[in-house]
Amino acid sequence: MATTSKTLNEIDEAKEKEDLKKLEAVFFVSGRFLSMQELISLSDLNPIIIRELIEKLRERYDKNDSAIEIVEKSNLWKMDVKQEYHSIINKMATGRSEFSKAEQETLAIIAFKQPIKQSVIIKIRGNKAYDHVKKFAELDLIKKKKTGHTNELSLSDDFYDYFNVQGENNPLKEDSETEEENTVGETEDSKTEKENKIEEGE
Repeated sequence: MATTSKTLNEIDEAKEKEDLKKLEAVFFVSGRFLSMQELISLSDLNPIIIRELIEKLRERYDKNDSAIEIVEKSNLWKMDVKQEYHSIINKMATGRSEFSKAEQETLAIIAFKQPIKQSVIIKIRGNKAYDHVKKFAELDLIKKKKTGHTNELSLSDDFYDYFNVQGENNPLKEDSETEEENTVGETEDSKTEKENKIEEGE
Protein backbone atom coordinates (compact mmCIF):
# COMPACT_ATOMS: atom_id res chain seq x y z
CA MET A 1 0.00 0.00 0.00
CA ALA A 2 1.40 3.39 -0.98
CA THR A 3 2.40 5.71 1.80
CA THR A 4 0.27 8.85 1.70
CA SER A 5 1.38 12.34 2.68
CA LYS A 6 -1.01 12.14 5.61
CA THR A 7 0.68 8.98 6.84
CA LEU A 8 4.10 10.61 6.53
CA ASN A 9 2.87 13.62 8.52
CA GLU A 10 1.54 11.34 11.23
CA ILE A 11 4.86 9.53 11.39
CA ASP A 12 6.71 12.86 11.64
CA GLU A 13 4.39 14.08 14.39
CA ALA A 14 4.79 10.86 16.36
CA LYS A 15 8.58 11.07 16.01
CA GLU A 16 8.60 14.68 17.18
CA LYS A 17 6.47 13.84 20.22
CA GLU A 18 8.81 11.01 21.13
CA ASP A 19 11.89 13.23 20.68
CA LEU A 20 10.24 15.91 22.82
CA LYS A 21 9.63 13.42 25.63
CA LYS A 22 13.21 12.18 25.36
CA LEU A 23 14.67 15.69 25.64
CA GLU A 24 12.33 16.59 28.49
CA ALA A 25 13.45 13.46 30.35
CA VAL A 26 17.11 14.43 29.85
CA PHE A 27 16.48 17.89 31.35
CA PHE A 28 14.38 16.50 34.20
CA VAL A 29 16.85 13.84 35.33
CA SER A 30 20.01 15.96 34.95
CA GLY A 31 18.91 18.85 37.17
CA ARG A 32 21.79 21.03 35.97
CA PHE A 33 22.92 23.19 33.07
CA LEU A 34 23.80 21.12 29.99
CA SER A 35 25.85 22.07 26.97
CA MET A 36 24.67 21.33 23.45
CA GLN A 37 27.26 18.56 23.21
CA GLU A 38 25.88 16.94 26.38
CA LEU A 39 22.32 17.23 25.07
CA ILE A 40 23.39 15.56 21.82
CA SER A 41 25.17 12.76 23.68
CA LEU A 42 22.30 12.12 26.11
CA SER A 43 19.42 12.37 23.65
CA ASP A 44 21.01 11.06 20.42
CA LEU A 45 19.42 13.98 18.58
CA ASN A 46 21.08 16.47 16.26
CA PRO A 47 21.60 20.10 17.40
CA ILE A 48 19.08 21.60 14.95
CA ILE A 49 16.30 19.35 16.24
CA ILE A 50 17.35 19.95 19.85
CA ARG A 51 17.07 23.74 19.45
CA GLU A 52 13.63 23.36 17.87
CA LEU A 53 12.48 21.06 20.65
CA ILE A 54 13.76 23.41 23.37
CA GLU A 55 11.56 26.14 21.92
CA LYS A 56 8.59 23.77 21.81
CA LEU A 57 9.14 22.85 25.46
CA ARG A 58 9.25 26.53 26.37
CA GLU A 59 6.04 27.18 24.45
CA ARG A 60 4.33 24.23 26.12
CA TYR A 61 5.29 25.36 29.64
CA ASP A 62 4.20 28.93 28.90
CA LYS A 63 0.93 27.80 27.37
CA ASN A 64 0.15 25.55 30.34
CA ASP A 65 1.19 28.25 32.81
CA SER A 66 3.61 25.74 34.31
CA ALA A 67 5.86 26.30 37.33
CA ILE A 68 8.65 24.77 35.23
CA GLU A 69 10.74 26.55 32.60
CA ILE A 70 13.81 25.99 30.40
CA VAL A 71 16.56 28.42 31.34
CA GLU A 72 19.36 29.34 28.92
CA LYS A 73 22.66 30.80 30.08
CA SER A 74 25.82 31.15 27.96
CA ASN A 75 24.70 28.43 25.54
CA LEU A 76 23.81 26.12 28.41
CA TRP A 77 20.27 24.88 29.14
CA LYS A 78 18.53 23.66 32.26
CA MET A 79 15.03 22.73 33.41
CA ASP A 80 14.26 24.76 36.51
CA VAL A 81 11.45 26.02 38.73
CA LYS A 82 10.34 29.56 37.89
CA GLN A 83 11.78 32.30 40.05
CA GLU A 84 8.49 33.06 41.80
CA TYR A 85 8.43 29.54 43.27
CA HIS A 86 12.03 29.45 44.54
CA SER A 87 10.85 30.32 48.05
CA ILE A 88 9.12 26.94 48.24
CA ILE A 89 12.30 25.16 47.16
CA ASN A 90 14.27 27.08 49.79
CA LYS A 91 11.83 26.05 52.50
CA MET A 92 12.13 22.43 51.47
CA ALA A 93 15.92 22.57 51.12
CA THR A 94 16.81 24.45 54.30
CA GLY A 95 13.79 24.38 56.58
CA ARG A 96 14.25 20.88 57.99
CA SER A 97 17.68 19.63 58.99
CA GLU A 98 16.40 16.10 59.68
CA PHE A 99 16.33 15.45 55.93
CA SER A 100 19.53 14.64 54.10
CA LYS A 101 20.32 16.44 50.84
CA ALA A 102 19.41 13.25 48.92
CA GLU A 103 16.06 13.04 50.72
CA GLN A 104 15.36 16.71 50.02
CA GLU A 105 16.01 16.18 46.31
CA THR A 106 13.72 13.13 46.18
CA LEU A 107 10.94 15.02 47.98
CA ALA A 108 11.37 18.01 45.66
CA ILE A 109 10.83 15.77 42.61
CA ILE A 110 7.67 14.31 44.15
CA ALA A 111 6.41 17.80 45.02
CA PHE A 112 6.81 19.27 41.56
CA LYS A 113 5.89 16.20 39.50
CA GLN A 114 3.00 14.86 41.58
CA PRO A 115 1.26 12.59 41.03
CA ILE A 116 4.30 10.53 40.07
CA LYS A 117 4.84 6.78 40.09
CA GLN A 118 7.24 5.35 42.63
CA SER A 119 8.87 3.30 39.87
CA VAL A 120 9.74 6.54 38.07
CA ILE A 121 11.24 8.00 41.25
CA ILE A 122 13.39 4.88 41.69
CA LYS A 123 14.61 5.12 38.09
CA ILE A 124 15.57 8.75 38.62
CA ARG A 125 16.98 8.59 42.15
CA GLY A 126 18.11 4.97 42.45
CA ASN A 127 17.23 2.27 44.99
CA LYS A 128 18.03 4.61 47.91
CA ALA A 129 14.74 6.36 47.10
CA TYR A 130 12.82 3.36 48.51
CA ASP A 131 14.00 4.40 51.97
CA HIS A 132 13.21 8.05 51.23
CA VAL A 133 9.64 7.24 50.19
CA LYS A 134 9.18 5.01 53.25
CA LYS A 135 10.34 7.83 55.53
CA PHE A 136 8.08 10.41 53.86
CA ALA A 137 5.10 8.05 54.17
CA GLU A 138 5.82 7.38 57.85
CA LEU A 139 5.86 11.15 58.43
CA ASP A 140 2.58 11.45 56.50
CA LEU A 141 4.20 13.88 54.06
CA ILE A 142 3.04 11.90 51.03
CA LYS A 143 0.09 9.77 49.98
CA LYS A 144 0.60 6.39 48.31
CA LYS A 145 -1.98 4.90 45.95
CA LYS A 146 -1.52 1.45 44.45
CA THR A 147 -1.48 1.54 40.64
CA GLY A 148 -0.55 -1.65 38.84
CA HIS A 149 2.75 -2.96 40.18
CA THR A 150 3.83 0.31 41.77
CA ASN A 151 2.52 3.19 43.88
CA GLU A 152 1.42 6.63 42.77
CA LEU A 153 2.90 9.29 45.04
CA SER A 154 1.48 12.72 45.82
CA LEU A 155 1.76 15.27 48.61
CA SER A 156 -0.47 14.98 51.65
CA ASP A 157 -2.13 17.89 53.45
CA ASP A 158 0.37 17.40 56.27
CA PHE A 159 3.21 18.26 53.87
CA TYR A 160 2.04 21.87 53.60
CA ASP A 161 1.78 22.24 57.36
CA TYR A 162 5.13 20.54 57.92
CA PHE A 163 7.00 22.96 55.68
CA ASN A 164 4.80 25.96 56.54
CA VAL A 165 3.68 26.27 52.92
CA GLN A 166 0.43 28.14 53.27
CA GLY A 167 -1.85 30.61 51.54
CA GLU A 168 -4.33 30.70 48.72
CA ASN A 169 -1.58 31.18 46.14
CA ASN A 170 0.21 27.95 46.99
CA PRO A 171 1.20 26.57 43.55
CA LEU A 172 1.94 23.07 44.80
CA LYS A 173 -1.49 22.67 46.35
CA GLU A 174 -3.22 24.24 43.37
CA ASP A 175 -1.48 21.84 40.98
CA SER A 176 -2.47 18.88 43.14
CA GLU A 177 -6.08 19.99 43.40
CA THR A 178 -6.28 20.64 39.66
CA GLU A 179 -4.96 17.15 38.97
CA GLU A 180 -7.58 15.64 41.27
CA GLU A 181 -10.37 17.65 39.62
CA ASN A 182 -9.26 16.50 36.18
CA THR A 183 -9.60 12.86 37.20
CA VAL A 184 -13.20 13.22 38.43
CA GLY A 185 -15.56 11.37 36.14
CA GLU A 186 -13.08 8.69 35.07
CA THR A 187 -14.16 5.18 36.01
CA GLU A 188 -11.80 3.00 38.00
CA ASP A 189 -11.66 0.51 35.12
CA SER A 190 -10.58 3.12 32.57
CA LYS A 191 -8.01 4.55 34.96
CA THR A 192 -6.57 1.11 35.68
CA GLU A 193 -6.38 0.29 31.99
CA LYS A 194 -4.61 3.58 31.23
CA GLU A 195 -2.12 3.14 34.09
CA ASN A 196 -1.35 -0.44 33.09
CA LYS A 197 -0.57 0.70 29.56
CA ILE A 198 1.79 3.34 30.90
CA GLU A 199 3.37 0.80 33.24
CA GLU A 200 4.04 -1.57 30.35
CA GLY A 201 5.75 1.21 28.41
CA GLU A 202 8.15 2.13 31.22
